[in-house]
Amino acid sequence: MNSASLPQRIAQFVARDKVGGALMISAAILALVLANSPAAGWYTNLSEFRLGPSSLHLDLTLSTWAADGLLALFFFIVGLELKHELIAGSLRSPSRAAVPVAAAIGGMAVPALVYVVMVKVLGDPGATSGWAIPTATDIAFALAVLAIFGSKLPGSLRTFLLTLAVVDDLLAIIVIAIFYSSGLNLWFLLGSLVTVAAFSWLAKTRRMRWWAMVPLALLAWVLMHESGVHATIAGVLLGFAVPARQVHGEDDTRTHMIEHRLRPLSAGIALPIFAFFSAGVAFSGEGTGNVLAQPVLVAIAVALVAGKLIGVLGTTKLVTTFTRLRLADGLGVRDLLPIGLLTGIGFTVSLLIAELSFPDSEHTAAAKLGVLIGTALATVLAALALVWDSRHPRGDDMNLDGVPDVDTAPYDSTHPDWTYTRSDDAPLQ
Repeated sequence: MNSASLPQRIAQFVARDKVGGALMISAAILALVLANSPAAGWYTNLSEFRLGPSSLHLDLTLSTWAADGLLALFFFIVGLELKHELIAGSLRSPSRAAVPVAAAIGGMAVPALVYVVMVKVLGDPGATSGWAIPTATDIAFALAVLAIFGSKLPGSLRTFLLTLAVVDDLLAIIVIAIFYSSGLNLWFLLGSLVTVAAFSWLAKTRRMRWWAMVPLALLAWVLMHESGVHATIAGVLLGFAVPARQVHGEDDTRTHMIEHRLRPLSAGIALPIFAFFSAGVAFSGEGTGNVLAQPVLVAIAVALVAGKLIGVLGTTKLVTTFTRLRLADGLGVRDLLPIGLLTGIGFTVSLLIAELSFPDSEHTAAAKLGVLIGTALATVLAALALVWDSRHPRGDDMNLDGVPDVDTAPYDSTHPDWTYTRSDDAPLQ
């Protein structure tokens, strides 16, 4: 019997892939409707409302707080995820990780190339600065689509997608840190890193002191923001600072315990609010021109849908054909079609990079709309591909390694946690 309290049950419900994805989609649709309705003025004023102490250079607009502040919580979860996968997950074994890692690299390189070629061919060569926009994959959104339409498929498909998306996010984080940071202040950066180190020490102690860890995390974010490096990078580093192995005789890892507490806040509050403030693109109007006629829009949409699919499918096929590496048990070449389409769901990180890529509102609006259109197309096509894949009989040796598949059980969509090691009904101490 589930003895969890009502708040715990609500948190568990919100943290599920399907629910989190639905909240993000709903927030994005609401933003689009408001931005193109008589309430557009109210929406714009709300987005541009400033809040915060100016003495600390933190008098930011609400939309900036959502992108730099709330999204740091999402990136903290990503950091925890990366740490777990590197230490105890699918990335700990080079041979197991090699194929999805290669797919992730191909799934970033090809869309970037497609985008650059298209904006030049379509007559807007100055827009090449947005090359990184279609390279990202939204883990939460993609897993939500998989949970809804592919729950009968083997768990190895979800593991492959998760590993690919984790590497994709890691590379996207590196891209943001290198190409989308400006005016670097080394002293503030050093201060942020020292603060992260102090946070790491506290995260390893026998008893986690939240009263000290939370202020340290906020200080690390502020210092990173002041350094000129995008503030969300602080979230990733803080996630990396948490131990991913069991310590002090605990029956669970610190990465899972912290993730278990914060995932509902990220999925239920941070990401929907970010989607609400970021997805509100006016199709036309003052400062945006005719957004629908921008080459950037078409290039991003095509790169997300076709570029991602070609990159993931093509790279995986090349690696498994010309090397001894093979796909995991239960996973076949036909499964690469829905996987490739799922990686075209850019959304969160793509919208963030779109905000950082262009100095003018016209290109930014077109880029965001391109992300939304590309994500919508990729979602619909991925859903159709997952349904098709689920309805067709599966062979005994899907990965063609000459050995009958063993691990072919569907994943448990009621426990979507990537660090899941015990019942989510068990209370945290």
